[in-house]
Amino acid sequence: MTTPDPADESVLVVDFGAQYAQLIARRVREANVYSEIVPHTITAAEVREKAPTGIIFSGGPKSVHVDGAPMIDPEVYDLDIPVLGICYGAQLIAHQQDGTVGRNERGEYGRTELTVDADSGVMLDGTPPTQTVWMSHFDAITEMPDGFDVTASTPDAPVAAFEDRARGLYGVQYHPEVVHTEHGQHVIERFLTEGCGAERSWTMASVIDTQVELIQNQVGDEGRVICALSGGVDSAVAAALVHKAVGDRLTCVYVDTGLMRKGESDQIVETFERHQKIELIHVSAADRFFEHLSGVIDPEEKRKSIGEQFIRVFEAAKAQVVGAQFLVQGTLYPDVIESGTSDAAKIKSHHNVGGLPDDIEFDLVEPLRALFKDEVRAVGTELGLPDEIVWRQPFPGPGLGVRIIGEVTPEKVAILQEADFIVREEIKKAGLDREIWQAFAVLPGVNSVGVMGDERTYADAIIIRAVTSEDAMTADWARLPYELLDTMSSRIINEVAGVNRVAYDITSKPPGTIEWE
Repeated sequence: MTTPDPADESVLVVDFGAQYAQLIARRVREANVYSEIVPHTITAAEVREKAPTGIIFSGGPKSVHVDGAPMIDPEVYDLDIPVLGICYGAQLIAHQQDGTVGRNERGEYGRTELTVDADSGVMLDGTPPTQTVWMSHFDAITEMPDGFDVTASTPDAPVAAFEDRARGLYGVQYHPEVVHTEHGQHVIERFLTEGCGAERSWTMASVIDTQVELIQNQVGDEGRVICALSGGVDSAVAAALVHKAVGDRLTCVYVDTGLMRKGESDQIVETFERHQKIELIHVSAADRFFEHLSGVIDPEEKRKSIGEQFIRVFEAAKAQVVGAQFLVQGTLYPDVIESGTSDAAKIKSHHNVGGLPDDIEFDLVEPLRALFKDEVRAVGTELGLPDEIVWRQPFPGPGLGVRIIGEVTPEKVAILQEADFIVREEIKKAGLDREIWQAFAVLPGVNSVGVMGDERTYADAIIIRAVTSEDAMTADWARLPYELLDTMSSRIINEVAGVNRVAYDITSKPPGTIEWE
């Protein structure tokens, strides 16, 4: 499958179990350098093979002194590749280079005042002598190894920043990747430019050029390609990229699963044919999906069932595209991370990653596999796709099937379609459709007692979910105006038969996920 080629420069973000590993990777990309998250079990030989411009050690929840604390292959330090350690990563550098990491009487958490030494070094050059940073640690570096210079401190961290410029080893005890740290992005960019000598040339235009070349190499001069078109921005951008690479050897297949939002199938087909002018096969397969979902309650089983049926429908469509060997999917980096790796826990199987059957008959083409959502939107804009496609709200591949708790039936889907339409319509009327990452309705499968028309009712509840986010890796519940929530609730109860109660979900991610299943 195709993956982004870091070409001339890239940075590896070594994950030591950090809450912010993905955020570090994003900050590097915002500085126009390609980044990739790798496990701490990576060996020096594997690092050498990847040939990165620099390495960043993430933070982590453990102490370097506890049994089983994550370490890095010590030979990584001998590769002559600059390393920046953040929080735990900084302590690890000191620990493995024969410094001392000790237990403080108290930790530092949240906003802390950093004092920069007169010799600010490479990393902190150009920043004020005092500044606010974000701390999250109990252990502290108390003694640096030979050859290192301390460049900053805080009241409870005598070594808050350090450098061994000769060896290209740098560390900060705080978190420069979070917005609460003043000048944090400046520090990351100083590491990239002054520490690593990066040219910072990774742009969406370069991503397009690289992916087109990779797709052409994978597919060859005669290969035929099918694209799994869902109507969302991911698959639309993936289709546009592949079309740029192989032209009319691409055929898109849109499957109406019966689990789409109200009026969505007609809109997707019309918009796609009007703007992208790529051959499109429209398959109506609702009966098939409902049949295979009958009696299925477990969320993982749902996702895997939906994923398998997608593939089976595409395999059937293959007969209409003679010689089709390749299948394009709009898989993103968060999909890959959440579906689990050998070093990361599985949050949920995405229908186009962990939900794929083992006996798939296609070679996968996944040109967006290493991109975050906002980067995909930028690629779509660069490719000339209209805003109605690029800024379409994210919609899960399994559709409304993962917004219905319990068994999925046509009757439940019909109720949810109507409620969901009201939520999205009111968000748009309020002018919040660009500010809100996702807004939708959930059918939790809970009935409650109500009073309607002076009579007792026992009917379904609807949950409204609205979140803000940058990339779906983390999200916060949206503080919607009470008047807007009131309008949504009133309309849903009055217009959607079988619903007598509406609630609002105020859970962030983490601890919850954006979707309910």
